[in-house]
Amino acid sequence: MIDLHTHTLLSDGELLPSELGRRYKVLGYKAVALTDHIDASNMELILPKIVEIAAKLTKSAGIIVIPGVELTHIPKKDISGLVKKARSLGAKLVLAHGETLVEPVAKGTNKQALMCGIDILTHPGLITLQDAKLAAKKGIYLEITTRRGHAFSNGHVAKTAKLAGAKLVLNSDAHSPGDILKPAVAEKIAQGAGLTRKDVRDMRKNAQDILRKIL
Repeated sequence: MIDLHTHTLLSDGELLPSELGRRYKVLGYKAVALTDHIDASNMELILPKIVEIAAKLTKSAGIIVIPGVELTHIPKKDISGLVKKARSLGAKLVLAHGETLVEPVAKGTNKQALMCGIDILTHPGLITLQDAKLAAKKGIYLEITTRRGHAFSNGHVAKTAKLAGAKLVLNSDAHSPGDILKPAVAEKIAQGAGLTRKDVRDMRKNAQDILRKIL
């Protein structure tokens, strides 16, 4: 199992990166991404630290730790530039905070982020079929999330992605110890969104494909 969306106390999470990595290792995960919330105000401060920490933990914690970011509440006009900047600063995985049902994300963020070369659109809420088709065309993954609140739209995301031919990944969006789930529990949440066991296997494969691409 691979989790490509987590947060530490470098943004609004509760855990040190080292403890987060250890908890995932103990649950049998192969890899985890550190994707703390970032915008223009903190990217240069936090992202180099994430890159440094990820390299050290990969060597010492017995689990692959991927340096990444979740671009969060970014003005639409600034998304493209920040995607490029994140990659130049060493982010191997760039996520964009989608139009979740439980936060006031600006309308049109999903589409703009998909146009800007991200890797994963997180908890994209009531994503339109048109935007899901754009994700499929650009090879961008849509997220099924196990996080409370954000998971409200999982069923819609799953259905729309299937109609559009877009690929899905299953992530935790973990902020606290209680968000870090055993793989079997995470997969049951995905099935609760109407996905089949084959769909779950496909999501695992998609995560592995992402891992191979960025390593």
